[in-house]
Amino acid sequence: MPKDVRPLDDVDRRLVALLQQDGRLPNNELARRVGVAPSTCLGRVRSLVERGVVRGVHADVDPAVLGLEIQAMIAVSLTRDSRTSLPDFAPVMASRAYVLNTFYVSGSYDYLLHVGCADTEDLRDIVNEVSGLPQVAGTETHLIFEHRAGRAATSAAP
Repeated sequence: MPKDVRPLDDVDRRLVALLQQDGRLPNNELARRVGVAPSTCLGRVRSLVERGVVRGVHADVDPAVLGLEIQAMIAVSLTRDSRTSLPDFAPVMASRAYVLNTFYVSGSYDYLLHVGCADTEDLRDIVNEVSGLPQVAGTETHLIFEHRAGRAATSAAP
């Protein structure tokens, strides 16, 4: 779905901020907090979704509760020959159950894979699997000791 790049006004920004804090807020409560009619609020939220500003509402689940005690970032360099298929790597990796997020990045590596697994043996198996892919030239793994969630932007950078 193409993004509508219209700038956000103050009402849109406040709606986005409230939805980031609690995506389950009922429409009437959102409208009250922003100071608009419920029908206006509903239309605004629908517009934000249609324009691609709000891409979804998700549960923030603790991976450790799901048995993913170990998390790591695996930096991946692809071979020179696979440069033409660079965009194809992320969907392949995202289909793996252990991949929590994929990032296409600049610098020494092409991708960062945020992975989760039960223990260090599983992590070793994951690294071996990723390293063994024909398009992978090399990897570097960083254990995540602690993760503090940030906050997505609610306005454009200055």
